[in-house]
Amino acid sequence: MDRLLTRNFFNLKGNEPFYQLFMDSLYPWEILSGIGTFISELGPALSPADYEKRTEGVFVHRTAKIADYVTFLGPCIIGEGVEVRPGAFIRKNVYAGPGSVIGNSTELKNVILTGSVEVPHFNYVGDSILSYGAHMGAGSITSNLRADKGPVKVRLGEREIESGLRKFGAMISEHAEVGCNAVLNPGTMLGRESLVYPLSSVRVSVPAFHIHKNDGSISRKRAGA
Repeated sequence: MDRLLTRNFFNLKGNEPFYQLFMDSLYPWEILSGIGTFISELGPALSPADYEKRTEGVFVHRTAKIADYVTFLGPCIIGEGVEVRPGAFIRKNVYAGPGSVIGNSTELKNVILTGSVEVPHFNYVGDSILSYGAHMGAGSITSNLRADKGPVKVRLGEREIESGLRKFGAMISEHAEVGCNAVLNPGTMLGRESLVYPLSSVRVSVPAFHIHKNDGSISRKRAGA
C-alpha cells in the first residue's frame, strides 16, 4: 500500500464539502493548487442564514468567534464554531473547518484545516493541509519554500518523490501533534497520530503512529502513548 496516496493518508468522513477535491488527487500535495478555486466556488453558495459575507470573498459562519485586529484576505471560509484570536492574518485561500482554532498572531496562506484543528499560538502555516484533530504547538511552523527556491521533494524512509511544486509546506494527518517551536521543512508529511518533539527540525516524513525526536530519529510510539 502506498502510504502517501491521498485516499490512504487522510481519513475523511465522506460528507465534507472538500471531499471530491481530495479524492480527485492522487497525492495530497496535488490539492494545493485547487484550494483557491474550491473556496471561490463554495463561498457564494453558502447559506446567508449561516454565513456572513464580510468583504469580497470572505465568508464567516455566524457562530464563529472573531477577535479584534484580525485581517481577512479573500477568498476564505471560516466555518461553524471556529475561534480566530487577536492579530491573526488569514492571507487568501484559507478554509477553516468546524471547531478549529486560529491563534493570536497566526498566519495562514493557501491552507485547508479540515475541522477541529488547532494552530493556536504564533504559528505560520502555508501551502499545507491539516486534518481532523491535528495540533501545532506554540511557535511551530510549516516552512513552504526551500532555501534554494528549488522544487520540493517528499521523503519517506528511502523513498523520494518530486512534488513538482515550488511552494509546499506540510500535510498533517488526523490527530498528529507538533511540539512547540518545531519547524516542518518543505514537503513534510505527518501520518495519523504521529508526534514531533518540540524544537525539532523535521526534514523527512513521519509515518502514522511514530515519533520524530530532536536528533532526527524516528521510532514507533509505544502502546498507550
